[in-house]
Amino acid sequence: MSEGKIKKSFPEIEEEILKFWEENKTFEKSVAQRDEKNLYVFYDGPPFATGLPHYGHIVAGTMKDVVPRYWTMRGKRVERRWGWDCHGLPIENIVEKELNLKSRKDIEALGVAKFNEACRSKVLMYADEWKKIVKRLGRWVDMENDYKTMDVSFMESVWWVFKSLWEKGLVYEGYKSMHICPRCETTLSNIEVSDGYKDISDISVIVKFKLVGEKNVYALAWTTTPWTLPGNVALAVGADIDYAKVKIGGEFYILATELLEEVLNGKKYEVTERMKGKDLENKKYEPLFPFFLDKDLPHKDNLYKIVTAGFVSTDDGTGIVHIAPAFGEDDMNLGREKNLSFIQHVKTDGRFTDDITPWAGREVKPKVDPTGTDALVVEYLAKAGLLFSQQRYEHSYPHCWRCESPLLNYAASSWFIKVTAVEEEMLKLAKEINWVPAHLKEGRFGQWLESTKDWSISRSRYWGNPMPVWRCDSCKKIRVIGSKEELEKLSQKKVSDIHKHFIDEITFKCEKCSGQMRRIPEVFDCWVESGSMPYGQMHYPFENKKKFEENFPAEFIGEGVDQTRGWFYTLHVLSTALFARPAYKNVIANGIVLAEDGQKMSKSKNNYPDPMALVNKYGADALRYYLTTSAVMKAEDLCFSEKQVDEVYKKVILILENVLSFYEMYKEKKIKEVKSRHILDRWVLSKVNELVRDVTVAMEAYDLPAAAKPIAEFINELSTWYIRRSRDRFKSADSEDKKAALSTLDTILKKLALVAAPFTPFLAEEIWRKVGNKESVHLEKWPESGEILPEVLEQMGKVKKIVEEVLAGRDEVGIKIRQPLAELVIAEKIGEEYLEILKDEVNVKTVKMVAKDELPKGEKWLEKAGIFSLNLEISEELKKEGLIRDLTRQVNALRKKAGLTIKDQVDIFYETVDELIMGAIADHEEKLKNDTLSRAIKPGKGDFDAEAELELNGAKFWLGIKKFN
Repeated sequence: MSEGKIKKSFPEIEEEILKFWEENKTFEKSVAQRDEKNLYVFYDGPPFATGLPHYGHIVAGTMKDVVPRYWTMRGKRVERRWGWDCHGLPIENIVEKELNLKSRKDIEALGVAKFNEACRSKVLMYADEWKKIVKRLGRWVDMENDYKTMDVSFMESVWWVFKSLWEKGLVYEGYKSMHICPRCETTLSNIEVSDGYKDISDISVIVKFKLVGEKNVYALAWTTTPWTLPGNVALAVGADIDYAKVKIGGEFYILATELLEEVLNGKKYEVTERMKGKDLENKKYEPLFPFFLDKDLPHKDNLYKIVTAGFVSTDDGTGIVHIAPAFGEDDMNLGREKNLSFIQHVKTDGRFTDDITPWAGREVKPKVDPTGTDALVVEYLAKAGLLFSQQRYEHSYPHCWRCESPLLNYAASSWFIKVTAVEEEMLKLAKEINWVPAHLKEGRFGQWLESTKDWSISRSRYWGNPMPVWRCDSCKKIRVIGSKEELEKLSQKKVSDIHKHFIDEITFKCEKCSGQMRRIPEVFDCWVESGSMPYGQMHYPFENKKKFEENFPAEFIGEGVDQTRGWFYTLHVLSTALFARPAYKNVIANGIVLAEDGQKMSKSKNNYPDPMALVNKYGADALRYYLTTSAVMKAEDLCFSEKQVDEVYKKVILILENVLSFYEMYKEKKIKEVKSRHILDRWVLSKVNELVRDVTVAMEAYDLPAAAKPIAEFINELSTWYIRRSRDRFKSADSEDKKAALSTLDTILKKLALVAAPFTPFLAEEIWRKVGNKESVHLEKWPESGEILPEVLEQMGKVKKIVEEVLAGRDEVGIKIRQPLAELVIAEKIGEEYLEILKDEVNVKTVKMVAKDELPKGEKWLEKAGIFSLNLEISEELKKEGLIRDLTRQVNALRKKAGLTIKDQVDIFYETVDELIMGAIADHEEKLKNDTLSRAIKPGKGDFDAEAELELNGAKFWLGIKKFN
């Protein structure tokens, strides 16, 4: 380079490449050049544009770029269409905050139309910033031809999904105990609830329920939700549980015998009577509160009495359970079974009804002070002499996934998809899906499927896809609409937009009684839209019917591991119910990116580097490669480290930049391909072919870290071994040798560019440009592996190992590499062509090859067991220790291969005739067992969890391990 010219940083080079791609429409060409009949279908889960992308988006976006790039190079046409999530609470909450709307009443006072249009205006508030960031990260995806869940075409497909399920008998309206968010005033599905648990401290109380007709006798019941006590209608006991009546002072208490000591907590008591739970059945007790005594409640004869229930246990509490059917699934089911009264003393906004006179209108679980109302109830009970004890109770409690308000377990009406009816088929189809990591298949995802419940899909909200259900005012007949056209025919009105504020006033006559059919007010749970994404993005079945059906299911999807209970799940539910097919064949689940200290990334704590500042500093490829090679691509959490991004930049990007600079220094205008016989050329060509093979195998298995990691390893060997060892050849006067080296390096760089293209697209493009190509590397085909010479790789591997050992040995004795030594004696047989490399690397005058047992020993020699001598004697005992260390490493490698954890013990089996090995095992058996988490070590062969044939101490050695159960 000319004097004074400043070398561009790699981030600047990336910016140039982005411009090159844009000007040449490289992404568009990469799709268009592939046959439309050879599609590889990829689904991209749409994000909200209500915030800027964070590291979680970057992780998912990276794997969604790597996989499509790879399959494009494999000749597939991979259309990548961007989508936006548009509906639901995230948008509504933003608008409520901006317009200072505190409740549903405020929204309705403003007007649903105004509110919804305000929501529409906020949907894409950061869309332009998303486009810039996604592009800068090197991700190829069509963001101009995007789909939005608020598009009428998308919404109409969701209507088709719902009507199809209705016609299959998989939809029903029901009244169930579910979680509601009092702030948002809507129910949540179990999918949403599972993501919002937090550890909190609540007030738990043991309450005294005075039995009718028995002087000073109280049943003791425990609860962690004192606010539900005004809704109490019964007490439940276990029919066969042993109970005792105990006397303390002048009062008598009934509770489970097994829990006496724990509940009475040191109080002196006398057992006056013993009984079974069934002996307490039908006993009446006085209500804790007077609020409903004069109310005309259903099943009033069954009010305030003791009943038996199968779910009562003595695991905690008192063995007597307070029953409030309006606030718990077990309670509600028991209420139906026993014909109990039903008291719902809390409204959907989480406030007490007017019946609860001391606290009417008060929030029962305020976000600011979650136990404030509980404390008032407890104070009331204490004054009434009905509080036995209270204490703080630490437990995990569900919160709203958006507004973080504590949820309430609440009996409410909802529309459900009957998931339980297709559960068996879902489990069967799930076996066809390839999961990365594999354990999710039977683990997190499989277990979620096995515990599935019917899916609550209706929400009492506004900005969403309206449920297309019309109900007759008179006869209550239901009509489910499956398309815009169907609604227009029935109503004789033109329908352009099908959001709530456009269609709520559309009515039509009932076919049965000529009454007015009106739409129910609810909108869909947004997860219905997520699960309908394959159909919605293509407006199926109204358009693209043939294309969709010929290319369903998708080949690949990817998202965070939390989506096992979200998007992955809803896709599977709907595809099973609609088509009896899985929605996708291969899925990668990524983990969560945490701050370096393991805490959640937080803007307020400023505990993580800004993603774009990082990209501007190191480049997108350094970040991409760091993430792709990490365990976050296999559903494990990653504590993000800028130091490691810097390490990638230095050890991958900069090293390869140096290689390219070296190449350019000797590059000729036209490089002829030469079939070289030089051992370094043959070795490095075998290495790059081995790299292509290994990356291909891993990519076919969707194992991104296994595919990406060998690239850095190869770059390191290319630089530190091939280039360094070949420098003199490039400078050589021997033109044939120079041409061979240059031809080899040219070939290597081309193959490296191709194999690195999906992972580090900028770096690959830079290599491709430097080796003289005008078109993009991303328009090329995936490389063939080519010839691999195992013997060459084996021999060079031995040389490298000897070099490493000798250099370490020299360091041990303080003889620096600059000091030549007379002789190295090695216990390996290597070809003459390798000897010069070895001599030069370890700086010795001669290298002598002998048998292992002929290595010289003595004070003048440094010797590494079975490898070399530089004149240092090593005792037999030390050799045994070396063997045990080697054996320990081999056993632990087999443990890893077998997928064992530190909790698993194994038995070790071996077979060898080598007495030294047997002696080593005998002498160090306990150490070997401790270091390998083994129970026993014994000779013998058989069928094991993992096994290997090794060469140990110059002898054949068979090793196997078997998990000990």
